Amino acid sequence: MEKLQSLLAEIPGLLLPLLPLLAVVAFASLVLYYLSKKGREPSEGARYRSQWMTLLVVLVALCAAIIVLPVSDSLQGNLLTMLGLLLTAIITLSSTTIAANAMAGLMIRSLENFKPGDFIQVNNHFGRVTEQDLFHIEIQTEDRDLLTLPNVYVAANPVKVVHASGTVVTAEVTLGYELDHHDIEKLLKQAAEDAGLSEPFVYVMDLGDFSVCYRVAGFLENVRTLLSARSKLRRHMLDKLHGADVEIVSPNFMNQRQVADQTFIPQPQYRPRLAEEKAPEAIVFDKAEKAQSLQELKDDYEELKQEVAKLEAEKDTDNKAKIEKKRRSQKAIRLMIQRLEERKES
Repeated sequence: MEKLQSLLAEIPGLLLPLLPLLAVVAFASLVLYYLSKKGREPSEGARYRSQWMTLLVVLVALCAAIIVLPVSDSLQGNLLTMLGLLLTAIITLSSTTIAANAMAGLMIRSLENFKPGDFIQVNNHFGRVTEQDLFHIEIQTEDRDLLTLPNVYVAANPVKVVHASGTVVTAEVTLGYELDHHDIEKLLKQAAEDAGLSEPFVYVMDLGDFSVCYRVAGFLENVRTLLSARSKLRRHMLDKLHGADVEIVSPNFMNQRQVADQTFIPQPQYRPRLAEEKAPEAIVFDKAEKAQSLQELKDDYEELKQEVAKLEAEKDTDNKAKIEKKRRSQKAIRLMIQRLEERKES
């Protein structure tokens, strides 16, 4: 019993030198918790700032922990030297990966060429952006798979971004010289209009040895249905050309075949009207759709935030009702963003 009492009496003396270290750990933990909450805010760039600040806080906390350790000055100096050498080695060895990706991520972020939900193509990789992080970009491909591209790779290669306000959908077909190009251009323009494209036009791309290459194009306003629009355009091209008795087959092959009074055009048949097919983009780009919806909510939140700040700066008493209304809308959008992010993490 006496030994236990003496041990309990010595505990305050043992913990007293460790109080500065515990204070540093507690303070760093509180700051990291605050940064994690700030990183989930809907404001633009909050996640990037949180990541950088977290890294800085961890480094400062390590240095402070070594300084307040109850050890001799020489040992503290050695520990700080070792920490410096360790950080130098990490930066040197990872300069081509972590540091390079972080710098490339900042560059991509500052350019603001694309955002979550946009269609992009980097070399042979095509899909919709689902995440933009400090070290990588994630896209959802046409197969619904998720593809991670390092920021260095994206920064070092040309990036094709489908414009969010609309894009041009194209398709090509090769036909024989015996066909009048005026008739073909008219049929192809009708196919583009039937596919839901506006302002269609036709290019003559190439005059080959055996065929002429035509490219039909039209403007698509809703880029979310890009895959469906490409397929629909080709289907209507088949319908229009076959409906006008235009045979889509290589003239080189046609000149060599030994058949009499036979064509390779499917004859029109009665087909019952089918219900309109569901756009495959809802399945293929499900994560990208959620990412775009989340990004649009964040943009609306930021816009409302700026409007509230502008009304408050005017200091007009008549603006109180407007400010209160916009703040309620801002709060509702914030709750929607939090719910979407919780679903995304789950």
